[in-house]
Amino acid sequence: MSAIIFDCDGVLADTERYGHLPAFNQTFREFGVPLEWSEEEYGRKLLIAGGKERMASELTPDFVRTNHLPEDPEEKAALLARWHKRKTEIYTDMVGSGKLPTRPGISRIIAEAQDAGWKLAVASTSAEPGVRAILGRAAGPERAARFDVLLAGDCVPHKKPAPDIYLLALERLGVEPGGVLVIEDSRNGLEAADAAGLGCLITVNGYTEREDFSEARLVVSSLGDPGGEKAVVMASRSRAHPGDYLVLADLEACLG
Repeated sequence: MSAIIFDCDGVLADTERYGHLPAFNQTFREFGVPLEWSEEEYGRKLLIAGGKERMASELTPDFVRTNHLPEDPEEKAALLARWHKRKTEIYTDMVGSGKLPTRPGISRIIAEAQDAGWKLAVASTSAEPGVRAILGRAAGPERAARFDVLLAGDCVPHKKPAPDIYLLALERLGVEPGGVLVIEDSRNGLEAADAAGLGCLITVNGYTEREDFSEARLVVSSLGDPGGEKAVVMASRSRAHPGDYLVLADLEACLG
């Protein structure tokens, strides 16, 4: 094994319910937009990759006219950019305040993989400032700075479930697909990794635990930690047989 590529939201930290959702809703309030997504509704929005794209899904012709929003495509794009910029600022402040705890096992696996000489990358559709903030909290500043590749936001023309971001990560890492494991939390991410020819390990969260992960090599509740939250194996199509927490050998077994 030569590299691990991490998704960010739902993998490095449980960001969707406790970070992105309240940041979106605060942004709507600040801009006077009559929208407030519930947890259930936001779960449906997660099927759309990208924050600007989720906001744009609300801008139907009727909604735009009723709320006197710009109908011109360029003006509408500029408005969405302002909304998303403010939403990213709110979210990044939340991350910096420590409100979004790192998921079990992430800090440990990052440290162990770097010490073993593996290459590490992050590939996320979220805005880069938020991704960097989450990674800094999860890995610590020194180890975050040692990541070989960080891809985020609009770095590729097509977002997940398209494979573009994982193909770019492979190119930047300079490694062969057979030695790379992706860690994802959603169906969209799994489809993107699979289309790029990469093995994928899934760590589910409350929004994704009922999704179809048929192509995944291993599906677990989390990576787990010694003396902390235990990892529960939900499905395995690999030689990995984790105990209460996953170790590097389990990740390597996902590629066997």
